[in-house]
Amino acid sequence: MTPPPSSAADWAPAASPAARTRAAGALAALLTVFCVAAIAVPVLSVFASFLQAGDSWTTLVHLARTVMPRAALETFLLAALVTAGVALLGSTSAWLVAALEFPGRRFFEWALLLPLAMPAYIVAYAYTDFLQYAGPLQSALRAAFGWQRGEYWFPEIRSLPGAAFVFVLVLYPYVYLLARTAFLARTASMVDAARSLGLSGWATWMRVNLPLARPAVAAGALLALMETIADYGAASYFGLYTFTTSIYRAWLSLGDRLAASQLSAVLLLAVIAVMMLEERARGRARFYAAPNTARPAPRVPLRGWRAWLAVFGCCVPIALGFVAPLAILLALARPALATLSWERYLAWAGNSLTLAAAAAVATLSLVLAIAYAARLAPSARAAALAKGAARAMSLGYAVPGAVIAVGILVPLAAFDNRLDAWMKATFGIGTGLLLTGSLAALLYAYLVRYFAVAYQPVQAGLARITPSMDASARSLGATPLAVFARVHLPLLAPSALAAALLVFVDVMKELPATLVLRPFNFDTLAVVAFQFAADERLGEAAVPSLTIVAVGVLPVILLSRAIARTATPIG
Repeated sequence: MTPPPSSAADWAPAASPAARTRAAGALAALLTVFCVAAIAVPVLSVFASFLQAGDSWTTLVHLARTVMPRAALETFLLAALVTAGVALLGSTSAWLVAALEFPGRRFFEWALLLPLAMPAYIVAYAYTDFLQYAGPLQSALRAAFGWQRGEYWFPEIRSLPGAAFVFVLVLYPYVYLLARTAFLARTASMVDAARSLGLSGWATWMRVNLPLARPAVAAGALLALMETIADYGAASYFGLYTFTTSIYRAWLSLGDRLAASQLSAVLLLAVIAVMMLEERARGRARFYAAPNTARPAPRVPLRGWRAWLAVFGCCVPIALGFVAPLAILLALARPALATLSWERYLAWAGNSLTLAAAAAVATLSLVLAIAYAARLAPSARAAALAKGAARAMSLGYAVPGAVIAVGILVPLAAFDNRLDAWMKATFGIGTGLLLTGSLAALLYAYLVRYFAVAYQPVQAGLARITPSMDASARSLGATPLAVFARVHLPLLAPSALAAALLVFVDVMKELPATLVLRPFNFDTLAVVAFQFAADERLGEAAVPSLTIVAVGVLPVILLSRAIARTATPIG
């Protein structure tokens, strides 16, 4: 941290308290209006499709009879399978490393996060190549046993259960992260009280440990559910007819903007309903953390076959969710390297890096402005406005990328068309599409979608800076901007870097919004990987996929280091 100046003359003169109050209040109000408008534009745009004149209701009735029943059924079945799977796998693996002691436990604590680096659509490509009829596994089985087509049964990976299998493998770390923290919060007094009441180990798990971890498991499962509903790449590749794939078919294949908008509105209503049901299910239940002075519950040491069973239980999700897809991708990429156009690859990588870096800088800048406005606010009203802005923008993470893309594209296209018509009528000059299909539209979508990803680490880092530092700097006559630049920013650097990195990685692997909003002839690694896989050119899809995975490992390393720092000692 830069040391404070030796005299007040080195600081810029501070404004009067009244002026500072007015400025902070105006900034908080401005940011609140901006954030609410940023969220409202795509949301109101998709709902406005119901109010359009013409055949809007005819289209909606047709969709309700033809598309929606199948889309609703497949979306519900996929969501139910994934929610149950991630809750079971995530909570079980979290319990193993948090409550038991066995060989390799410290390694598994962070290794169980590795599947987070694997986007679902990339794992789908890898397992499809390996498990399909012409893949190496079935080919080896036919060669070994002399089987022919129709003489044996093998599970079909390109199916709804296959998609659920893939989503569970890559999304269970959401539950693992939160459930592990909850299990570590157990205290010895809780276990002692349960045992004193005569509860067995299984009864203690069911009546003490599981209820304490339920909010964390539910929160992680809800995140996995949202990711599943919003996914397009894996669901489309597996041939599913979910709401998200239906939106893209209506828009890209059929050219029906109205149908895509109305399907987006129905999907958004479904997401809101899920969030309300989850909040209602919690009811008035409250769960409080134990005091820091409480003795943590000791881990139960395992010996013999029980220890090896725990090791096996931790190895399975890591092997299936990370090691196996990575090995398949490496095998696919090896022959493709000889024919790869490195010039095109570098162009795709450059586009991805440019978008990711721009989105990270823009998102972090807005996050810092809002978080700092809330800290500076001299009145409760100004602070509430700034915090309200953060809450409004954080809602964007719950909005599927397909809905954001359609909600942004519709008003931008209408604006461009009207501007073009007015310019032609007035000046005889056509403007074309200025905003539609531009990088600005794409960055806007990323800002709405990933604000919450950056806000949480920055807010946590800012909360650790004591107000006494602000008071000391202000006593020397420092302006709020000087306090931020010379005191807060150096201390916030690790949190800000982590926030920017998380946004960077999310944008690198983002597919739904990029597929619709990207400029013409502007392809990213995620887009070309999806296009190659859709054309069954899995070898060519492997190289960009591996690049995305390599970048995705970065936040996993950060999370693993955070876990190592916050590990609870054994009492």
